[in-house]
Amino acid sequence: MGVPVNPALITGLSGPIEVAVSEDNLFVANYNTGTIGRYTTSGVPVNPNLITGLGGPVDLALSGGNLFVVNRDTGTIGQYTTSGVSVNPALIRGLNGPTSIAVSGEHLFVVSPDRASESSTLAEYTTSGAMVNPALVSHLGGVSDIGLSGDRLFVVDIIDGLIGEYTTSGATVNPALVSGLTGPGGIAFFGGNLFVANLNTGTIGEYTIGGATVNAALVSGLNRPAGIAVVSATVADESSSSTLLLLGLTATLGLRVIRPAGLTLAQPLH
Repeated sequence: MGVPVNPALITGLSGPIEVAVSEDNLFVANYNTGTIGRYTTSGVPVNPNLITGLGGPVDLALSGGNLFVVNRDTGTIGQYTTSGVSVNPALIRGLNGPTSIAVSGEHLFVVSPDRASESSTLAEYTTSGAMVNPALVSHLGGVSDIGLSGDRLFVVDIIDGLIGEYTTSGATVNPALVSGLTGPGGIAFFGGNLFVANLNTGTIGEYTIGGATVNAALVSGLNRPAGIAVVSATVADESSSSTLLLLGLTATLGLRVIRPAGLTLAQPLH
């Protein structure tokens, strides 16, 4: 059974919407203030204003020492170092309200709405900003997040309540791998399973990579959880465990829960 460690790991955020993890550091996107903050996984501020002046940051992706930021309001993807140094604040530009990003090796996968077809399109770029495929996967629903596991892309459709599975080459594996979700937002992977934050129901669901339900309400009673990440940790009396970090759309970086025995339960985040 999971044990809540800190229900208010980081406070005083403004419109937190996404979190990314690199070793023992957390990077938090604050939509309202257009900033990225950096903290340790213990919640200690490293630099709450690591990157400022962003145009509506809604998603993050880490690759080595680089941080890629999706700016929905300005339609750009910016590139920065994890120390906050600007590499190219408009690495990719001219996007139409981009929502999600994932990185694999030298490739970036970016989702933007297509107003004409009232759907979303997943495009592929290099990490240098060069276009590879403007419509790797098209006619997607309202995409709130994408995640990578091996050579598979998992696309979260917040409108239709689905998670679809595609290859990184754009082939459809299963457009409705997981269905029946209510307002799914962020997605994360750990131990062969995927975890989904559901904004409308205030829950985190757990599923296998094959789409089977493990626990649709693994964590419940949350306040509109959005971004989610899983990191490794070592805790007292445990040689190896994991910590599930949840970012809720409140003024608090949500909940830190220990998962030492294959089952995570948690108390509500308020």
